[in-house]
This record gives sequence, C-alpha cells and structure tokens, in this order.
Amino acid sequence: MSTVPDGKKLVRSPSGLRMVPENGAFNSPFSLDEPQWVPDKECPSCMQCDKKYDFLTRKHHCRRCGRCFCDKCCSKKVALPRMCFVDPVRQCGECSLVSQKEMEFYDKQLKVLMGGGSFIVTLGTSKTSETMMCRLSNNHRYLFFDGESHFEVELSRISSMQVLTEESTPEGGNSRASGMLLHYKPTGSQDPQQLRMEAADDKKTASSWLAAMHKAAKLLYEARDR
Repeated sequence: MSTVPDGKKLVRSPSGLRMVPENGAFNSPFSLDEPQWVPDKECPSCMQCDKKYDFLTRKHHCRRCGRCFCDKCCSKKVALPRMCFVDPVRQCGECSLVSQKEMEFYDKQLKVLMGGGSFIVTLGTSKTSETMMCRLSNNHRYLFFDGESHFEVELSRISSMQVLTEESTPEGGNSRASGMLLHYKPTGSQDPQQLRMEAADDKKTASSWLAAMHKAAKLLYEARDR
C-alpha cells in the first residue's frame, strides 16, 4: 500500500490494484464495493457453460460479480472505474457488457457534469430565483451552485430527481431536457427540501448537463441498492 499526494492510496486486492480515497467515507457515490468471491469449493463447474474444472480447464472469478467461470466465459479484461481499478480486470461476458456501457459515462458524462451548466434555481416554495452555475465536484460527492450566493447539495442526500422536458421545435418533434426537480435533505437536517432548476441562456449546454445528470442518477440509485 502506498500513499499518493491527492488524498488517495494504492491498494492491492485479490482482484487487482485499486486507487481509493484515504478515507473510505469519501468514496464516490457512484462507486461499487468489490464482491465476495464464490468460494472455489462451491463451484466445481463453470457458472455459465457448466463445464467441469480439471487440470486443463481452470476457474476464474469475475471481478465485478464474484462468480466463477472457465477461461472461455471469463476471458475479457475491461476497465471498471466504479471499483477504482487501475487497470482493466477480468470480467464475465454479462458484466463486461455492463462495464463497457458505463465507460461512456466516465469518459463523457462526468466531464460534462464537472464542466457545469447555467440554470435558474428556485429553492422550495420561494418566489425568487437566481441564475447560478451548477457543476459536479471533482470527487463526485456534491453539486455546487454558484451565483451571487453559494450552496452545495450532497448527492447521497438526494432522494429523487425528475427531469423536466420541453418540445425542441415549435411543430413538436423530439423533446429535450429543460430543467430538473430535486428533492434532498440539506446537511444537518432531516427535513426534505425541493430545488428546481431551469435552463438559463445556454440551453444546449444545460440540456447536455441535464442528460448527463439523468444517467448519473441511474448509477447513483444502483449503487444505493447494492
């Protein structure tokens, strides 16, 4: 185990090298814990094709689900940033497809979220609104709202997200994201708060940010359900 300057440490697990926060409490809300491996004695044959293990047919564990497979059914090495692996790791066919789909979020949507978008923000039932820049923090734990005032919303305290849409053309056609309604509990409070965001002048950037946030919500809820 070695420490690096940005508050993360390099850890070697049975599955491979991982770069994790120094304090586990500061894990990204999108992260997943490593699964418990199915014990060798409980898997005499591949859990996909049922081929028996012997001297030539060796068993391998999928780093994402922890199940046991033969080499043919668990041959792909795919990046798995949700578990903080430094290098691509061995995964079964089903898990590798899921991880490959998630890479679009890590390669594209996260950059959009951290780049931010401009929104008209209304808190609760307030009659007044403020134009603010909203962006995801570098550690993925908070939404920062900056305008004449500043406040933060911790992602783990968001209970629901609803994307608001509008028609993209006067004649109808495809709808696009125009805003978002969040329900969350402010830090130090158990009383739910509502926050409404509506795209400001740069509607294209705001729409891209909202679409990325919608995908982030899916990963966030999946991580909670694990």
